[in-house]
Amino acid sequence: MPLQELLDIRPGVTAVLGGGGKTTLLRTLGEELAQRGRVLLCTTTKIYPFPDLPCARTAEELDDLARRHRLLCTGTEVPGTGKLTVPTYPMAALAARFDYVLVEADGSAQRPMKAHAPHEPVIPAEANQRILVVGASGFGRPILRAAHRPERYAALAKASVEDAVTPERAAAVLRSEGLHDRIYVNQVETRQAREDAGELAKRLACPVLAGSLREGRYAVC
Repeated sequence: MPLQELLDIRPGVTAVLGGGGKTTLLRTLGEELAQRGRVLLCTTTKIYPFPDLPCARTAEELDDLARRHRLLCTGTEVPGTGKLTVPTYPMAALAARFDYVLVEADGSAQRPMKAHAPHEPVIPAEANQRILVVGASGFGRPILRAAHRPERYAALAKASVEDAVTPERAAAVLRSEGLHDRIYVNQVETRQAREDAGELAKRLACPVLAGSLREGRYAVC
């Protein structure tokens, strides 16, 4: 079954947040969804442009590219960084122009796990679903090295930053924050990772999908 169906991606705005794999998830879903309609990838924080996709940095470029491509990205250039930030058009206007708008709504400093500061994530009001990504490579590693904002992660997990991330602690953080509608556990490429993803799913009330974006394999937990 395609990833878009396993994650129940519906027309409109989908927000992706959490840890390792958000950008790759956007790119993978974008490719699938472009078979069904017109797809836009963007952010409410900062991302690098997708090097293999047409990218609109101004309203004029977006108008032009949207006429010629079924899959593209957009954002306003952040001077001196090579990154993009929020699009020129409001999110509601983008949702009206495209069948699917996939939004990276979070940053994780390339860590597989993430705890959120009060101002995070930046989820558009138009989002009809919030998918939180958990990187399985963080399981078994000390919170200090596995998580973005490790002190906050440890506090929510009722642990020390030197303690290892376990499915129990990860679930405690996710339940405490309550920012998601469903979970996607990425980097599930070993038996241990599959077991960790299964243990995490047992402790959550939401749908949980586990898989590997790199290998293109997915399974419902």
